[in-house]
Amino acid sequence: MSSPSTNNLTSAVDVLILAAGLGTRMKSGVAKVLHKLDGKPLIAHVCRAAAKLAPRRIYVVVGHQAEQVQSSVDEALDDKATFVQQVEQRGTGDAVLAAKDALAAADSTVLILSGDVPLIKTETLHQLLATHESEKMAGTILTVRMENPTGYGRVVRDDAGGFVKIVEQRDATEEERQIREINSGIYCFDSKKLFAALEQVRPTNSQSEYYLTDVPAILKRNNERVGLLLHPNVREVSGINTRAELAEFENLIRRGNVRRLMLDGGVTFIDPSHSYVSGDAQIGRDCIIHPNVHVDGTSVIGEGCELQQGSRVVNSRLGNRVTVKDHCLIVDSDIADDCSVGPFAHLRMGARMHPQAVVGNFVEVKKSTIGRGTKSMHLTYLGDATIGEKVNIGAGTVTCNYDGKHKHPTIIEDNVRIGSDTMLVAPVKVGKGSVTAAGSVVTEDVPPNTLVAGVPAKVKKTLTEEQS
Repeated sequence: MSSPSTNNLTSAVDVLILAAGLGTRMKSGVAKVLHKLDGKPLIAHVCRAAAKLAPRRIYVVVGHQAEQVQSSVDEALDDKATFVQQVEQRGTGDAVLAAKDALAAADSTVLILSGDVPLIKTETLHQLLATHESEKMAGTILTVRMENPTGYGRVVRDDAGGFVKIVEQRDATEEERQIREINSGIYCFDSKKLFAALEQVRPTNSQSEYYLTDVPAILKRNNERVGLLLHPNVREVSGINTRAELAEFENLIRRGNVRRLMLDGGVTFIDPSHSYVSGDAQIGRDCIIHPNVHVDGTSVIGEGCELQQGSRVVNSRLGNRVTVKDHCLIVDSDIADDCSVGPFAHLRMGARMHPQAVVGNFVEVKKSTIGRGTKSMHLTYLGDATIGEKVNIGAGTVTCNYDGKHKHPTIIEDNVRIGSDTMLVAPVKVGKGSVTAAGSVVTEDVPPNTLVAGVPAKVKKTLTEEQS
């Protein structure tokens, strides 16, 4: 089912995401919204949920580390966001007021989100917008009830259940602190009424800040209608304020991803509590995932694969029936059907294995292609190499691809046998059906169907078809 859009709403919708703060409780030099959850900055999760609404425009208020925040937003929204600068961090009201020039004249509904609420769902936001519009409110607040609301702004209702005000924890009376319904920090406002009310906000609180939470009470005093939408899921609308909360959310997402793959995807996890799968990754049915395996980023794992203990796959594609043995690292690589990798292998920077290829113990493959049925079993470095079919790479082989200034390619054609401890000094080409003797240092191209040996390697004889 596709995500709901704003197309069935009569008023235009603009989204305003607040992302200007430092986040002091994170105890970090990194802006809070840049801390990562499920491999992506917190702000990216919020941007994606908002984008699925298909609003007219998404505005992001930036301040602390503005350039880095803008970069993360641009990546999440394909450079389609509009940024607003909050020069001084003087509260949420001041942050919204920074967007006045962009939004005050717009005849729209403004949906206000916080950049640190990564689990918010598009469906929830659409429900809030629909409620706001259908009930013809000047402002609508998404609320939740918490068992322990300490630290959160309380929502005060009248005897009929209508909105009275939002009071922050530090400004609340003892009676008000007993209220369990809290403000989620997610709102809808009529754009013109929002900014008219913001002009009346004063920093009379204990923090001397301009609170956005004062706006609904101002609207009510101005005889405008303010609505409340009570949401049942506290976790979904919770912000992340500390590293402990970040870890809790990470664990929650990880468990959800793994459970989904077990129940809906037909994937076996030997120890689900010690496996990590990105929400953007895909794993095919009948795969077996051993403990301490990480599948990160946008990795795609085919059917019938086995990922053994301690391995990590990042932004890579594995075909069907691939075996990744213990403690391998595979990054930005492509592995075809029926291949075997490891143990203790490292593939990176566009490494590519054709069907039935084998990379074994302590083999590193960088920016290289390994042909069908080719084997490199032990203690080898293959960099900037193109290797043909049914080649055997002996233990200790190195493609010496770097001359101190530039990287150079190595080409090994089909049915070649590379002897143990061969050094291939690039640029160099080994012709089809050739053999290098153990310990050879190959500095010149090797003709097809020849045996070379020595330092530097020289042609020793021509091989018959049976010998090559």
